[in-house]
This record gives sequence, C-alpha cells and structure tokens, in this order.
Amino acid sequence: MSTGSTHGAVDLYWLPLGEGGQCVRWSGKAFELMAARYSHRTPRPLFHSALEVFLGDERFVIEMAPVWSVDEVGRGVVCEGPVGIAALGRSRLFRYEVRCWADGTIPDASQAIGGPNRVSKDHAMARRVLDLVPVFPNATWGRDELATGEMWNSNSLTAWLLALSGHRMDAISPPGLGRAPGWNAGLAVARRRERPMGPIRE
Repeated sequence: MSTGSTHGAVDLYWLPLGEGGQCVRWSGKAFELMAARYSHRTPRPLFHSALEVFLGDERFVIEMAPVWSVDEVGRGVVCEGPVGIAALGRSRLFRYEVRCWADGTIPDASQAIGGPNRVSKDHAMARRVLDLVPVFPNATWGRDELATGEMWNSNSLTAWLLALSGHRMDAISPPGLGRAPGWNAGLAVARRRERPMGPIRE
C-alpha cells in the first residue's frame, strides 16, 4: 500500500440499518423498539457505518459485514469473527468479516444519509486507519464480551479505528436523532490501549 503522494482523506458513511436486506431491517427495528421501551424513550433511526480511505492514488473501503453478504475474490478480508454465539462461528452463516478492500464497494452506499462525510484530510491519519485494521479485536458480533456495556458490531469497528487514528470523536455523530449501537463500545475499547495513536475525544 505504498504511495508516492502525500494526499490522504477519510470518509464516513452513515447507512440506514437494513437497507441491504429485509431481515436486518426488521430485526433492527425490533431491537430498537425493545431498547426504547427499556429506556423509556421514543424509538430512533438506527445506522450502520463504513469508511472509505484515500491514500495517494489508492482507495480502500473498510467495513464489517456477514461473510456471505459479498462473494467476490480479493475483497480484502482482514479478519473474521462469530455472530451471536461464539460456537456458531464455525458456520459461514454465523460469521462476519472485516474488509479493507482496495477499490472496493459499499453495497448500500447510495442510501447513505448525507453521502460520504469527510472526517479528515490528513495523510498520516488515513495511513493510521489502514494500519489499525489488522489488529481490530474480533469479538463476537452482537455480544458484550469486552465488558463495555454495549454490543460489539460494525459501528464498534468504525469508532475504534477513528478514535485510535486521532480523529475528533466529539465532532462525529449519527445523522439527526439517529443512533449507532456499538459505537460507544468501540470508543471504550480504544481507550484501553496503552499507547493510543492519537487523541480520543467524545
């Protein structure tokens, strides 16, 4: 991933949960209804997040998604983890993958609220994001194995990468009154690193 250019940028996509499939849409709505009732609040729109990183003339898409969601060779799979229950991860149906996909695609990018949101225009920060992807903690999706008080999911990946690469997290939030479950879990785990690669702010 070497480049002779000093250009770098990171774009964040806020994707309405379930745009890519009816099952995820309805299960997400059911989850939010239960969470809202438990917290005595009004249900809010839920979002899934993904990143697009530019480094010189190169472009990478970073996203956590089910293993079966894209069947394309060379999609930049960096690591995998179980979904729901660790033991079920032996099946492809219950496994997720983290992709750092050169010239890749975000399947539902056209549905992103506000389009791509540029969160930095710095070569070093973009480089840090890419360097961090291979060491992402691949805990069980949908569980709280890392004791953060919140589930681990795709938003945890995005928040963890942005926080440890030095982005201003207090300036980043879901559109409108939306929620990004798992986001705070990523921030919490990022704070535990002994030598963070940049400031972590909420």
